[in-house]
Amino acid sequence: MTKDYLFEIGTEEMPAHVVSRSVKQLADRTSKFLKDNGLEFKAIKTFSTPRRLTILVQDLAEKQADIDEVKKGPAKKIALDSEGNFTKAAQGFVRGQGMTTDDIYFEDLKGTEYAYVHVQKAGKLATDILLGMSDIIKAMTFPTKMRWGSNDFEFVRPIHGLVSLFGSEVVPVKILDITAGRKTMGHRFLGDSVILANSDDYEEALKSQFVIADAAERKTMIVNQIDQLVAENNWKVKLDASLLEEVTNLVEYPTVFAGSFDESYLNIPDEVLITSMKDNQRYFEVYDQDGKLINHFISVRNGNKEFLENVISGNEKVLVARLDDAKFFYDEDKKYPLSHFVSRLDKVSFHDKIGSMAEKLIRVRIIGEYLAKKFGLSDEVIKNFDRASELYKFDLVTQMVGEFAELQGVMGMHYAELAGENKDVALAIKEHYMPLTAEGELPTSEVGALLSVADKFDNIITFFAAGMIPTSSNDPYALRRYAYGIVRILLNENWSLAIDKALPKMVELLDGKTKAKMPKTSQEDEEISLFIRDRIKQFLQTNNYKYDVIDAVLHSSQKDPSRILAAAKVLQAHHDSPEFKPVVESLIRIENILKKAKYKGDSVVKSDLFEDNSENELYLASQNLQAIDNLTELYEAFVSMQKVIDRYFEVNMIMAKDEAVKNNRLAQLSQINELATRLGALSKLVIK
Repeated sequence: MTKDYLFEIGTEEMPAHVVSRSVKQLADRTSKFLKDNGLEFKAIKTFSTPRRLTILVQDLAEKQADIDEVKKGPAKKIALDSEGNFTKAAQGFVRGQGMTTDDIYFEDLKGTEYAYVHVQKAGKLATDILLGMSDIIKAMTFPTKMRWGSNDFEFVRPIHGLVSLFGSEVVPVKILDITAGRKTMGHRFLGDSVILANSDDYEEALKSQFVIADAAERKTMIVNQIDQLVAENNWKVKLDASLLEEVTNLVEYPTVFAGSFDESYLNIPDEVLITSMKDNQRYFEVYDQDGKLINHFISVRNGNKEFLENVISGNEKVLVARLDDAKFFYDEDKKYPLSHFVSRLDKVSFHDKIGSMAEKLIRVRIIGEYLAKKFGLSDEVIKNFDRASELYKFDLVTQMVGEFAELQGVMGMHYAELAGENKDVALAIKEHYMPLTAEGELPTSEVGALLSVADKFDNIITFFAAGMIPTSSNDPYALRRYAYGIVRILLNENWSLAIDKALPKMVELLDGKTKAKMPKTSQEDEEISLFIRDRIKQFLQTNNYKYDVIDAVLHSSQKDPSRILAAAKVLQAHHDSPEFKPVVESLIRIENILKKAKYKGDSVVKSDLFEDNSENELYLASQNLQAIDNLTELYEAFVSMQKVIDRYFEVNMIMAKDEAVKNNRLAQLSQINELATRLGALSKLVIK
């Protein structure tokens, strides 16, 4: 027999961002708990609001399955000692079954006697096992926790009640002085408490008290109401997924409404208005049919339509107060030339161990000019970069960014445009922050991409030099994200950069230009290079490259992210093709011979030492490979010469007695191996 089990944790209002993940955590922990205790169930459905985390375990077995089985133990000669006493092996066997040695009997199995016990155990009742749900509550984790009363127990918010119903039966789970029952709370303002007769009554009972317990249903209600409002007014709305998730977890009974503000505020940049509405007030901004922002917003009330006019009026007043501040800051900032703000950057600390923002601008310009030459960028791009690098942090000291920190870069772009700066310069000021997240949008302009890469290199170099290096569990300055951003931008722009060679050169150019410390040893340079190289691994993993392909290319002779990616593409594309195994095996054979011989000589091959035509044939084939730069063509060339390599090994003894001949053959193999390592450390490939 089975019943549904309902478990609700009623709390004070939780932050919206923890609700979904917390109810999932509750479901996952419960699922493991039930499986570990041998209680079968069909599925677990979740319900959540700002004031409750709830699970409904569907078709939960009323008890564990009874155990009635024969367990086989050690052989009799191991179970008994020479005097016929039970050994530690036998004692351990029965102890594991919850029995004693008195329960052991012996039976023959294929000519050998073994110890057996007959295990019979009645399954525990679900109602007894479910009392352990209190341990699940205690084990739950949250970004922040609270204590209340005089106890030491912590939870995301104070717990006010528990519901624990197995069908119609209360399971008295207890936490602190709260014992679970059958009473749940309705909407804070519109509803009353509800006494549940049965676990299956939960969802409908709460609806009668203005609580939509199913988060997915609440979200659908919000979307449908927004769609209706938009259609009635001929508007357009961008339903930001994260904002929609947040407002869903802010309400128990959603009612959508629209408000407005004076059109004069539309003279402020759109990003300021959107930030004021979306980030500060949790409103959805509204557009006309042409995609132009208009003076309306959409929000969600936690309640019904009664007195909705008062709610709209109150929200409009709060928003207008924010927009008044934004308009004041915007008007004040526009009174000053950009040079006014730039001159103040020497008073703004980048980091107390590194120096000021003004000094950072100097370093970034040096790095960017060096990289621009490496990338072969045009004089126009370099000119615009130089101008952008003189300005790009100026908006940090504007009043607008002082109030709306999330608009740094964005306001810099707008103020630069108002000051008459080149559009590429203005856009670069915004784009140097990109990507804002690991997989976020990348800069769209060359100037913006160059400024972003230069800025991120400066961050990594100076923080590493100052000893603020990320650990496996801590990266407070987001250096991994910066390094990953560098990799993504280099690959997106198809810019070639050997990191191991470029880093020492950048450090050399920066040394002494500002007060910031620089890496002093090649070991420190190598540490930074490997740190960035690890982000290439992250990129390949994110893009679903095979683990052995990743391992191979990261141990290749390539140091340029674009070349490493090119090698990965080649190996991935051919990994499961028929010719892959034989050609890779041939090249690995060469690698192994060189390792075994510990050959460290040069790769100069002397044709006058050839003793067989196969040596000359391999030599000519390998010489043709020297001019190939494209890694796809290089792989195809190896495929073509695979039989030549095999024939060479069939005819020639590499470790010849004649020292000169032996070294010449090793040099010949070394030439080929040098080319093969451009594709990767092929011995790390898993070939079938």
